[in-house]
Amino acid sequence: MSYLPHTRADQEHMLQAVGVSCQEDLFASIPPGLRLGRDLCLPPALAEHDLLEHLGQLAARNQVAGRSSFLGAGAYRHFVPSLVETVTSRSEFLTAYTPYQAEASQGTLQAIFEFQTMICRLTGMDVANASVYDGGTAATDAVLMALAQTRRSKVLVSRGVHPHARQILSTYLAAGGGVVEELPLREGRTEVPQVGSDVAAVVIQVPNFLGLVEDGPGLCQAARQAGALAIVAVNDPVSLAVLEAPGAYGADLVCGEAQPIGLPLSFGGPYVGFLAARKELLRRMPGRLVGLTADGQGRRGFCLTLQAREQHIRREKASSNICSNQGLCALAVTVNLALLGPEGLRRAALGSMSASAFARERLARVPGFSLAFSGPSFHEFVLRCPVPPEQILEGLAERGILGGHALGREYPELADSLLVCCTESTRRRDVEELALELEALVQAPVEVTR
Repeated sequence: MSYLPHTRADQEHMLQAVGVSCQEDLFASIPPGLRLGRDLCLPPALAEHDLLEHLGQLAARNQVAGRSSFLGAGAYRHFVPSLVETVTSRSEFLTAYTPYQAEASQGTLQAIFEFQTMICRLTGMDVANASVYDGGTAATDAVLMALAQTRRSKVLVSRGVHPHARQILSTYLAAGGGVVEELPLREGRTEVPQVGSDVAAVVIQVPNFLGLVEDGPGLCQAARQAGALAIVAVNDPVSLAVLEAPGAYGADLVCGEAQPIGLPLSFGGPYVGFLAARKELLRRMPGRLVGLTADGQGRRGFCLTLQAREQHIRREKASSNICSNQGLCALAVTVNLALLGPEGLRRAALGSMSASAFARERLARVPGFSLAFSGPSFHEFVLRCPVPPEQILEGLAERGILGGHALGREYPELADSLLVCCTESTRRRDVEELALELEALVQAPVEVTR
C-alpha cells in the first residue's frame, strides 16, 4: 500500500490547485442530510513501528478455517487446487483494467469468455456477463433488471434468500422507489405465493440460506404466470452439479456468489458475483460481455461485445452502478472449473452431500440436539440446541472448532439454532469430534464473559 504523508501545507496546495477553499467544498454536491456531520471516530495516528506492532496483534486474532470447520452461511470452504493460485498469480493477469483494446487483451478476454460460458452451462441460461461485485449485488442487479423490464414496482423476496442480499436490495430499492415484500417460510421453505399484477419479480434462493432445497419450478411458474420475472439466487454453484439448473425449470435470471468454486474464504473477500439471463433480457444486463468473433483473415478472436456505457457517462440512467468486474476472482473460478470438469464438480457436490447427511444423522443423536427441518437439503442444515448457540460456538472455538453460524440475529424464531455446513473437505472424524465436544459442552456449560 502506498504511503502518502500529506502535510497540512500539501493539503492546502492541492485545494488551491483544484480551486476550492476547504475540504468541505469537495462534497458540496452531496446533500447535507446524507453527510455524517462529524469527524470519524478514529484513534490518533501511530508511528510506523507502533502501527506494525498493532497490526500484528490484530492479525494474531484471526482464526484459520482448518480441518474442523462447520461454518458456511454464504461462504464455503471447498477444496481449491494449488494450480489455481499458480495461474492467477502470473504477472499478465495482475490488472483490473477493462480490456477495451482487444488486440492487446486476447488472453484476458478469452478467460472472461470462458467464465461466461461456464456460468451459462451451470445455470442453464442463455447469456452471462463478465461477473459482478459479489452475490448480494448480483441479486440487486437482477432485481433492477426486472423493474426496468416489467415497469412494475413491487418485488417479492423469500426470507430464505441470504440476509445480506436482502439488506442490499432493500437499501437500493428504498432510494429508487421500489417496494420489497418478504415471503414467509414454512418448515424452512418458501410457500408458493399469490403473485399480483404489480409484482416485477419473485426472488428465491436454491438451496436457501437455511440449507433447504426450494420448490424452484413451482415458485418460478407462479411468477411467470403473473407476468413477473423469476429470479433464482445460487450461493454455492457446486450444488448445480447435482441439482437441476434453474434455467431448466423456468428462471428468467440466475444470480449468485461464485466464491465456492475457486476462491478461499479470505476473511470475507474479495469474492465474485455472477449474473445470467435469458437472451430476451440481454440488453438489460449491466456490466460487460465478451464475445467470440473472427478477424479479416478468419482467425478466432475475442472482443467486448456489449457494455453498458451509461455506467461511465450517465450514471442516473445506468442499469447498475455496482457492477464492478471482479476479473482476477472470475479467472480463479474459471481455472478451477476447467481443472475439475463436470465429473470433478459432481464429485465435490456428492462429497458435500454425503458429509452433510452423515453429520445430520450423527449430531441429531447428541442428547438435547435435534434437527429443525426435515426437507431436502444440499450441504447445510439447522440444528436446534439445548443451550444458547453463542455459548456453544464460544466453547467450540476454545477447542479449535468453528462450529457453525448462530441464526438468532437473522431469524429470531431460530434463536436456539445453529446453521451447520459440511463440504467434501469434511471428514467423518471431524463430525465425530464435533459430536463429542457438543455433548461435553452441554454436560458442563461454558461460562461466557461479556
